[in-house]
Amino acid sequence: MANKIFAILIAGFLIYALARYFYMKPKFKTGENIPSFEAVLLDGSEFNINSLRGKYVLVEFWGSWCGPCRQQSPDLVKLYDKYNGQKIKNADGFVILSIGVESDQDKWKNAIIKDDLHWKYHIVQLEQFQSPIAKQFGVRQIPTNYLLNEKGQIISVNATMSELDLLLAGKI
Repeated sequence: MANKIFAILIAGFLIYALARYFYMKPKFKTGENIPSFEAVLLDGSEFNINSLRGKYVLVEFWGSWCGPCRQQSPDLVKLYDKYNGQKIKNADGFVILSIGVESDQDKWKNAIIKDDLHWKYHIVQLEQFQSPIAKQFGVRQIPTNYLLNEKGQIISVNATMSELDLLLAGKI
């Protein structure tokens, strides 16, 4: 009887783990083109993702309230500082597009300042995971990132900072 209960518990856990994995998995995968979208940047200017064609772009979904997101901020800054302005393969450089999955715009702005996220492209989505861009990308957890090549094709999904460094350096 105990073995039967144990087997049922294990099977239930495996079903739960698989369901969670597929639910949390980002919508797009390597090789796909990123969908077009428009938004307003932190500085109030209009933005279209297609304006970044010709550059490598890290689309980074994060939140000021997200511990793991904030912990990786120094590594994002280092990555940006290392590759911004560098010619990468056929691209005219590297930029980061950070998309804040938020409910409080002031906390988001303060986190950008405190973490010295000094790149130009910051978008806030105040409906958190129900926001249009998060829904378009199927983002259900953060941090989530997509690395795009100069054509807007996804070349990496949820890469670690060291993997991103190797990709941008052309080592993988």
